[in-house]
Amino acid sequence: MSIKILISPSRYVQGPGAIHSLGEQAKNFGQKAFITGGKTALKETRGDIEKSLKEHNVDSVFEVFRGECCDSEIERLKAAATAAGADFIVAVGGGKVIDAGKAVACLMNKPVVIVPTIAATDAPCSALAVIYTEEGVFDRYFILPQNPNLLVVDTAIIAKAPVRFLVSGMGDALATWFEADSCAKAAAKNIPGGYTTVTALNLARLCYDILLEYGEAAKLAVERGVATPAVEKIVEANTLLSGIGFESSGLAAAHAIHDGLTVLEETHHSYHGEKVAFGTLAHLVLEDRSWAEINEVLDFCTRVGLPVTLAQIGVTDPTPEKIMRVAEKVCEPGMMVHNMPFPVTPQMVYNAIYGADAIGKAYLAKR
Repeated sequence: MSIKILISPSRYVQGPGAIHSLGEQAKNFGQKAFITGGKTALKETRGDIEKSLKEHNVDSVFEVFRGECCDSEIERLKAAATAAGADFIVAVGGGKVIDAGKAVACLMNKPVVIVPTIAATDAPCSALAVIYTEEGVFDRYFILPQNPNLLVVDTAIIAKAPVRFLVSGMGDALATWFEADSCAKAAAKNIPGGYTTVTALNLARLCYDILLEYGEAAKLAVERGVATPAVEKIVEANTLLSGIGFESSGLAAAHAIHDGLTVLEETHHSYHGEKVAFGTLAHLVLEDRSWAEINEVLDFCTRVGLPVTLAQIGVTDPTPEKIMRVAEKVCEPGMMVHNMPFPVTPQMVYNAIYGADAIGKAYLAKR
């Protein structure tokens, strides 16, 4: 009998000004919060976080995140949180600090609260942390025993962040439906080790449909720093729908190709979702998806500003040696490419990457 599993965060709070409800939402987790975030994220939010927690008799200790979700940084934060006597962890900012905060909370067996200041990935909802080396190369997935206890998503803050973050989040979310569909066809297990549900598959598809309908409008609004209804929908798609969709349905070639691309130093200046967007195009080529689907993805990516060529993610000299290094990384044991509904070899990935790049170049040349 196939066991189906759907997982999600315990509580999700979204809207303009949501950060002011943090104390009310988190007060039952304890009286001492250990808060970590990047310098910019903490500069933008520290006053509101301290005030909201203090109103509910929760003390706070702040520690700046040093930028990479690697083992040494996780251990450093864990030591600082332990020394502070933290009852719960709060991670503020983007995907890497969120994953580090989740990992610290797991290792300490403490609740974790996520306060994303950008909507650049689906990391906030998941029971998964992506661990990198100190140099920023993908190392492994750290599967956590549960999803975050609380997400507080303030869309007024997210709308004021550089628009590239929101667009990158759309790139990450773009893969959700195609990977979910591939995993379902393969009867591949999802992140918690079960099989997808009808609910998860439909949420993954809803995520894709919202991107196509509202993505461009949301981008234009965030360029002006405002949170319109379109922005609310895209933030929810990037964060909640993509989070539930990928985790409860599974990852496949698109994210594996992202992970493989991290072996090339020149891609490190591109955001996670930007590399995933190109990985999605390569996924479609690898799976021999219809030309109509490929063109729909190309049109969406170019309208919102996502990359469709290797050069756009920094690989201006894609030598055969480089692309084979990527392909070999993609196909290592345990990588998510093995969730595709057919066996995948490095040569197939190599071909798909070059094929996607050629299609992307041809599409851009016609515009």
